[in-house]
Amino acid sequence: MVLLYAVLGLAFSSFLNVCIDRLPERASIVSPPSHCPACGRRLAPFDLIPLLSYLFLRGRCRHCGAPIPRRVLLVEAMTGLLFVLLWYRAGSPPYGLSLRLLLATLYTCFFIVIFFIDLEHQLVLNRVIYPAIIVALLAIPLTPNHDAAELLGGGAIGFGLLFLIAFIYPAGMGMGDVKLATFIGLVVGFPSVFAALLISFVAGGLVGGGLLLTGLKGRKDPIPFAPFLVAGGVVAMLYGQQIIDWYVRCLL
Repeated sequence: MVLLYAVLGLAFSSFLNVCIDRLPERASIVSPPSHCPACGRRLAPFDLIPLLSYLFLRGRCRHCGAPIPRRVLLVEAMTGLLFVLLWYRAGSPPYGLSLRLLLATLYTCFFIVIFFIDLEHQLVLNRVIYPAIIVALLAIPLTPNHDAAELLGGGAIGFGLLFLIAFIYPAGMGMGDVKLATFIGLVVGFPSVFAALLISFVAGGLVGGGLLLTGLKGRKDPIPFAPFLVAGGVVAMLYGQQIIDWYVRCLL
């Protein structure tokens, strides 16, 4: 089942790459069919096999030789790996193919699209984050192991903390990040939202500091924060309660 779910993740990754390519351009994710953006030739089915097609074609279009973004391969590999983790955390016994696994999978797909769009364009698109928030709100009565107060409280905390930062320092935090933190809070609930935000800020600080020290980024260069929020959200979704329990044991 782990292998089958990993294959399902690889299959989903092709659609996620289409979303990442087209949503920032306000293009349809349905038509036209997948094609090379350089020469416009439609891709054949064997050009769309996740991981294998990229490696076999050596990262270039079969027809014109234009380079295929490495992000395509990264999305495919990341999606397959995350689906494996999802099965272990939400699909293994006693849960199996359950609503818990379905919701975690859907949220993960939103997270992947948001991660890469912000990484490439420094944008958290409303056409992605608003549907994500709506789905999370509608799923509250169906979410196992969480009551409505925990999930709504998590969303309120995520919104409130990042809105405060954006209000105090608007140059360093955008409203897209505030909306994303709201979504993360609705997904992981209270108190796991604190773990998600802590991981995000620590990871963002470490990576940002490293980029500055190595000269890869200057002090005025923007560093997208949504990828760090997504990383914190995914970790909290999969391991949030364990992190909170570990922290409480350390305090005691």
